[in-house]
Amino acid sequence: MTKTLVLGGARSGKSDHAEGLIGDRPCTYVATARPWPGDADFAARIARHIQRRPAHWVTEDRINATEVLTHPENTTGCVLIDDMGTWLTHLIDERDAWSKPRGTVADAADAFLAALRDWPADRDVVIVSPEVGMGVIPEHASARLFRDEIGLLNARIAQECDHVLLVVAGLALELK
Repeated sequence: MTKTLVLGGARSGKSDHAEGLIGDRPCTYVATARPWPGDADFAARIARHIQRRPAHWVTEDRINATEVLTHPENTTGCVLIDDMGTWLTHLIDERDAWSKPRGTVADAADAFLAALRDWPADRDVVIVSPEVGMGVIPEHASARLFRDEIGLLNARIAQECDHVLLVVAGLALELK
């Protein structure tokens, strides 16, 4: 069994590819995105993700991904976490840390990585995360903070995973 990280840019096909890795097996799908009041576009994105999931998958959208990984006995089959970008965004929001120094959420990242490290060897886990470090330096401090924090988090998750894939234009490139 394996730990797999699937990276990709916006609309790259990373979530679809990650779901394909699970196939028809039983799965606990950890949805980190939450509807934002008044944002119809984001609500439509969430709805598309829900519609394409197999009916037999269990969706967990109320419990933090770290908590899910900490309690594998409460999951069914494989675990798919989609995605770490919205997980990190919610974490920064909860701590009102957008204007705080980098590393303010490091303890939560450490806890996630510890839970991933301790995940049972006989259970697959697939983690989806955005790759955002390939573009220009963002103009706004909050965007730079996010880019730096997700880049560091992705690198740390990649170290814990057996397989790392980069999805570009719907095609997956094996990095590890």
